[in-house]
Formats: sequence, C-alpha cells, structure tokens
Amino acid sequence: MTITVKKNLVSEAKYALKCPNHMDAEYITIHNTANDASAANEISYMIGNTSSTSFHFAVDDKEVIQGLPLNRNAWHTGDGTNGSGNRKSIGVEICYSKSGGAKYYAAEKLAIKFVAQLLKERGWGIDRVRKHQDWNGKYCPHRILSEGRWDEVKAAIEAELKALGGKTTSKPTSSASKASGGTYTVKKGDTLSAIAKEHGVSMANLQSWNNIKDPNKITVGQKLKFEGSSTKSSNKKTPYALPSGIYKVTSPMRKGDDVRQIQRALAALYFYPDKGAKNNGIDGVYGPKTANAVKRFQSVNGLTADGIYGPKTKAKIEAKLK
Repeated sequence: MTITVKKNLVSEAKYALKCPNHMDAEYITIHNTANDASAANEISYMIGNTSSTSFHFAVDDKEVIQGLPLNRNAWHTGDGTNGSGNRKSIGVEICYSKSGGAKYYAAEKLAIKFVAQLLKERGWGIDRVRKHQDWNGKYCPHRILSEGRWDEVKAAIEAELKALGGKTTSKPTSSASKASGGTYTVKKGDTLSAIAKEHGVSMANLQSWNNIKDPNKITVGQKLKFEGSSTKSSNKKTPYALPSGIYKVTSPMRKGDDVRQIQRALAALYFYPDKGAKNNGIDGVYGPKTANAVKRFQSVNGLTADGIYGPKTKAKIEAKLK
C-alpha cells in the first residue's frame, strides 16, 4: 500500500535560507531527530525558524510530512556548501529517537517502508541509501548506530524494496561511475568520501592508491586512479600500520605518530572528523576526542565501549579498513 505524504512546504520566500539550489537527487540520507517531537512539529519548526538547517521529510509513528520540494537541496548532512550529501541527497528524519521505545520503533518501521517507496519511485537500489554519518562523520542516526543496527535497517529497506518489485541495485550516478579500474576527474564540490562510496571502494584504499595525504586536499581537475576492487570484495591490506599495545587518555604512550595512525584510520571510517581543525584534528594526541571516537567505533562494532584502543579494537579497525 502506498504511503501517503502530507505536505507542509517551506515558503518560497525562505528558499534562499532553507533550500537555495536546484537538486537532481542521487541519494537518500537517513537521520534520527535526537528529540521526541512529532513529524508535524519537526517540519513546522524547521520551516518556521531562522536556522538554515533543513531536511525534506520527517517520519513519526503515524505519518510522513514533507517540508521541502524534492527538486531543492537541503542543509542536512554537514558536508559543506557543495558537498554531495547536502546537494544531492534527500533528507529523511526519523522522529522520537531521543527516548526510543514503542513510538520510535513504529516511526522507524514506517520510515523503512517510506524509504523503500522512494527508492522504487526513482528506480534506485539500496546502494543509494546513506546515513548522515557517511557524509561528515556525525554520529547520526544516533539511535540506530548506538544499537548497532544500521546493517539491519538497510536490510529491512532492501526487503521492502524487493516486496515492491523494485531494483536491488542502481545504475551509476552522474557524480562518478562504479570502479572497475580507470580514472575519475575531480569536479567542483566533490569530497573524497563521496567519490570513494560512489566507486564502491574504501576511502583508505583510494587515499593509498593516489597518495592523498590529506582527504580535504583534492583539487578540481585532479585525476584519481581506481584499482577496480570494491569495499566489500577487496582483499588488500589496510595501508594504515596500526600500532600494537594499549592506548588511552591516561596512557604514557598517548602522543606521537602511532596515535596519528589510529586517528587517520578512524577518520577513514568516518569516526574522527573535525572539519574545522587543521589536518582534520589529527594531532597525535590520545585525548578525550580520540577516546570518544574509539568509544563510538567500539559501540557500533560490538566491542566493549570503553574508549581504550587495544588488540581487539585494532583488529576490528583493520577488518573494517580492508
């Protein structure tokens, strides 16, 4: 049964603030609202306030409300003015995520069905679904991540999509073709993480193949080489020589190049971004920021979330980077 979408669209007078650019969407990005308001209240607040933050849909346990036209961009992924998340993705907020419970899980269930419907309408596959964290590293959708259920949610969307008779995979987007070897020329607004995902390779491998030392320093016109191996199928070893031993905030080994390697590996997995800081905040200091990134990585990957880097965390990071 088709999910009916109620519309409460932002006025054109506020387009310059909320959705200033034309958009031909290529992705769907899932968020958790981090509060307990209904979909109607989320949209009303979003279109009425003076903040530029915006999104296309809010979903609660009963309904889906649309706040922005789908041919306009939204400022919802934090990856910059020209970032692919902000400029090429449809933002879907799942309500009631702060407290969780029955209302949240009902909202999540409806959102899963709705995202599958959006995919079917566009002829897209599950490969077009992203979480907020994929674009700028923010720990969102926070409840899904903290419960370690992102893969479960994606699988549920895919199952719904199949039930609707939709495609399981999509044609390559206009941003980049899937990697089967060859090169890609960087365009204005491209980010390294978005290019890597579009080509189906890990950001770590992309950096390694192209000797990119700083993921923020790719230039328009730069040609990136691809080796034709996907994130899932690659058997290459991680280029990050992760240190052995125990690292924590109070550790005597809490400074130096070994810590930088840990930070770079976490950054490649989107757990250690600090876009406003020099070198992404990779400073070689195992302080509270690094410990928190480790803790979030551990929480999502079934480890004891204590913020301490040790053998089990090292092994899990290496496995994720392959």
